[in-house]
Amino acid sequence: MNSKLTETEKQKKAEALAGKLFRLARDSVFMHLRFLDVAVSGLVPKPDKGVGTAATDGRTIFYNPVFLLKEYEKENHYVVRLLLHILFHCIFYHTFQYGKMEEEYWDLAADMAVEGAILDMELAFANLKRDEEARGRLAAWKERTGSLTAEKIYRYFRKNPPSEEEKKELKRLFMLDEHMHWKEQEELLVTQEQWKKISERMKADLKSFSKNRNGSEGLEKNLEEATKDRYDYGEILRRFTVMGEDIQLNPEEFDYIYYTYGLSAYGNMPLIEPLEYNEVQKVRDFIIALDTSASCRGPVVRAFLRKTYSILKSAENFFKKINVHIIQCDNQVQSDTKITNEEEFDYFIANGKLTGFGSTDFRPVFEYVDELLWQGEFENLKGLIYFTDGYGIYPERMPEYDVIFAFLEEDERKPQVPPWAIQVVLDRDEMEEEADGGKRE
Repeated sequence: MNSKLTETEKQKKAEALAGKLFRLARDSVFMHLRFLDVAVSGLVPKPDKGVGTAATDGRTIFYNPVFLLKEYEKENHYVVRLLLHILFHCIFYHTFQYGKMEEEYWDLAADMAVEGAILDMELAFANLKRDEEARGRLAAWKERTGSLTAEKIYRYFRKNPPSEEEKKELKRLFMLDEHMHWKEQEELLVTQEQWKKISERMKADLKSFSKNRNGSEGLEKNLEEATKDRYDYGEILRRFTVMGEDIQLNPEEFDYIYYTYGLSAYGNMPLIEPLEYNEVQKVRDFIIALDTSASCRGPVVRAFLRKTYSILKSAENFFKKINVHIIQCDNQVQSDTKITNEEEFDYFIANGKLTGFGSTDFRPVFEYVDELLWQGEFENLKGLIYFTDGYGIYPERMPEYDVIFAFLEEDERKPQVPPWAIQVVLDRDEMEEEADGGKRE
């Protein structure tokens, strides 16, 4: 009994000491990184013997007190570093994307992105012995991926799967926490909204923190990725659907009793009611405008067309007879290809030539579409999708149909899009991967 009591007392002492270490770590972050004050307050530490190291669900940091004390004895900055590591996972929304990804690759990519952001800041109060080796490894990875966000690293893993030996090495250098609670998505929706607000505030506060100092590039890149608006391009395309009558069996209207009664009463003569079709929402008339100026080169334009087409096909949004105009334009309309069925769309994707590559002016396309409308070319034009880099002259007048301007990347320097148009920012790497038939999952 005394032995059991002693073990209980040891556990309580370990929990008390580990709790004190976490409080000191939070105080240290408060003192050195004031822009993280709200974020630090958003996570509550809680001892948990069932955790090997530490883990979070977006609200609580579950930690193993004994493990924490052992690591602190080896390196007295470990707890601060662990706190920052977990904190940045939440700030960068890593915990909320877990269900969409291949877990092993996302775990590695998220840990590398977090550690990259921390190492960029060169925080003396949170350094570890392995930091120099980790910096060298991340420098090489930055050459491969362009920037060290979890999304970029993850997509690189998808295209270039690492060996078991490399995965083991990356875990040794960059893994600090466990991600077991990232799978529990059901109760995290409110928390995600909270972390979104925290990340947005951090993004603003970081400007004053990073003024006159280096080392916040990794944090800024990851915050930019986390806080950027994400669009469901497939959902937006549904704006272009119109009600139309497509002849097909409507199970809600078809009367099987009436049908089989005819067969039994009259032999080979079923009785069929006139309503054997239903109305469905499918694309009939719309326009894809392609900016073929110098910055929108062929492969990128084709990737956009393939993505748009694959979304429409997968959603079965085409009527058997369609009226799609693919207009190419730089500072003037270069060509207009009319598509009336899926075969013609397939042929254009495979063989269509891109022309132009001059400067950009969006107005000629809208003027040209006005002429087509006046000529009665469209039965019910619902909208126009304009794929562009955004550097051009926008029309002042709002057209009678919906307009989407689809951009490859966010760029604050480009001219402001008119308030009547919808803006969609597509990810270049993700778009090309999906267009080639890949999946993000």
